[in-house]
Amino acid sequence: MRKPLVAALFALVITGAGVAPAVAAPAPAAASTSTSVTAVKADTKAAAPTLRAVSLAGTVALSNCSGSVIRFPNSADSDPALVLSNGHCLETGFPAPGEVIVDQASSRTFGLLNSAGTRVATLRAGKVAYSTMTDTDVTIYQLTSTYTTIKNSYGISALTVQDTHPTVGTAITVASGYWKRLYNCSIDGFAYRLKEGDWTWKDSIRYTSACNTIGGTSGSPVIDQATGKVVAVNNTGNEDGETCTVNNPCEVDASGNVTIHPGINYAEETYQIPACFTTGNKLNLSASGCTLPKP
Repeated sequence: MRKPLVAALFALVITGAGVAPAVAAPAPAAASTSTSVTAVKADTKAAAPTLRAVSLAGTVALSNCSGSVIRFPNSADSDPALVLSNGHCLETGFPAPGEVIVDQASSRTFGLLNSAGTRVATLRAGKVAYSTMTDTDVTIYQLTSTYTTIKNSYGISALTVQDTHPTVGTAITVASGYWKRLYNCSIDGFAYRLKEGDWTWKDSIRYTSACNTIGGTSGSPVIDQATGKVVAVNNTGNEDGETCTVNNPCEVDASGNVTIHPGINYAEETYQIPACFTTGNKLNLSASGCTLPKP
């Protein structure tokens, strides 16, 4: 999660695609002015005639990460729009283990992209609605714009967050607004616990090897190619083959057995988030069915 951007760029030069984990890129997002989109070769297991082509429409570029404009199944067009990214992408620094941040003032800006990866607008946050790196790795910003305003002004619709658990074998796309790049692969499995440094995440998605995400892709939406819905948020990968260290997460099963998958990357599921947002896209951690960690 702390790999410098220069190292990620070096990995790109040396290997073409790179094997660095999906970590935040601390340098300014100068790459966000580019309009090109690179589609990484899809995992052959994911190919199916019913799958749709996923684009960059609705993704955003942060100063150091990726993200997306999201809505929930019960969100209204008149609601303030939300942006999803990682907890470790929070502008005030990594939340500590056990820390949960709610309703924190923020004026962070986001570059909104269209399907071609062209930056069409700058969106602004009014607050951090929710952020944590406990059990999951997520930050949700509330914007000063509504979904209607964004749609009418820029022709961009928010991505809908799926409210059911994803399944093994699902063809997915990791859509990075920071790099304007798409990674296509499949869900290889789920880690009962994923431990990295001081943080532990529950029920994380493990990708097949084709999603070789790099620094700056942190916070990218993971999109189900069959439905177009967000099923997870991209966040890390085992870079050096170490065990349970920063940038080298390990998997821990229910019996406490530890395994590592060098070069493999991960995401945190998002199906549990919609239950925690009620009418008006308001966060309610006491709502029925809400299992997100509380302050």
